Amino acid sequence: MGLKKEELRKQTIDMLKKLTPEQKSEINVQLQHQLFQSDLWRQAKTIGVTISRGFEWDTHRIIEVGWEQGKTIAVPKCDPKGKSLEFYQLHSFDELETVYYNLLEPKPVEQNRIHKEVMDLIIVPGIVFDQNGYRIGFGGGYYDRFLNSYEGTTVSLLSKTQLMDITPFESFDIPVKHLLTEDGFQK
Repeated sequence: MGLKKEELRKQTIDMLKKLTPEQKSEINVQLQHQLFQSDLWRQAKTIGVTISRGFEWDTHRIIEVGWEQGKTIAVPKCDPKGKSLEFYQLHSFDELETVYYNLLEPKPVEQNRIHKEVMDLIIVPGIVFDQNGYRIGFGGGYYDRFLNSYEGTTVSLLSKTQLMDITPFESFDIPVKHLLTEDGFQK
């Protein structure tokens, strides 16, 4: 049956951690260039995006460019009890706080809450992807629950080394609509 989700997740994270700073920087630049040139980005007014850390592809520059272009940037806050996400508008990196697992999340201020209906584009994180847009994330199912009733556009940024022919998925998994690698859109 092939590798299980946990094994694929671990192997891919190990591979990403082995990239040299130069390799990682080059892929980041290519991913961001591809994103900023896309109609998905140009047409989006309100964009949901996580705050990257560690081996993940850099989203700090994406957030900064969004601000420079007058876009509304919304970042998620996880509710571990309900395993749910809520997005809040981010005006400055100073509005972030460190929470469990050293994640950076917005300090929840109700007037800054952005409802999913308002978001044009969500940049969905993940570790392993297949050609159909199914992804293996970090294992909590937060995004699958959030995207279940989301009608806007989704895109994931990934290196082509994170793309597989097929990944194991469950009936509740929600595929992303677009996959963007350093070589351009794959879906």
